[in-house]
Amino acid sequence: MKSNKKGFTLIEMLVVLVIITMLATLVGPKLFNKLSSSQIKVAGAQIEMISSALDTYRLDVGDYPSEAQGLGALRRKPDATTRWDGPYLAKDMPLDPWGNPYHYKKPGGNGPFALYSFAKGGVKGGEGEEKDIGMF
Repeated sequence: MKSNKKGFTLIEMLVVLVIITMLATLVGPKLFNKLSSSQIKVAGAQIEMISSALDTYRLDVGDYPSEAQGLGALRRKPDATTRWDGPYLAKDMPLDPWGNPYHYKKPGGNGPFALYSFAKGGVKGGEGEEKDIGMF
């Protein structure tokens, strides 16, 4: 009498698991490298967006926000400001891709303001993925 049971044997299942594991070890590291470079690109795009909002603020008010006012001046009218026509950002101030706030200083080292993220490391300096990103 012949059995009509269909299915996979244990050996077939193990072979499939080994193949999947091999593919994951080859593809996984490349995907994680893409994630890191994507975070750096997102931070750069957010810095450009915030910088553009700061420029619009300056056109309306006559100067960039003071350090004391900070980036919050892009969403809420500072007390001593008369020509504010914001909010200059559609949503609340974004955090960098690593969950930290962006840093703002006025004046900047090479321009009227500095806007930057300490990237993955979360502290000043670093190399590679931990290198600071922004306008200094």
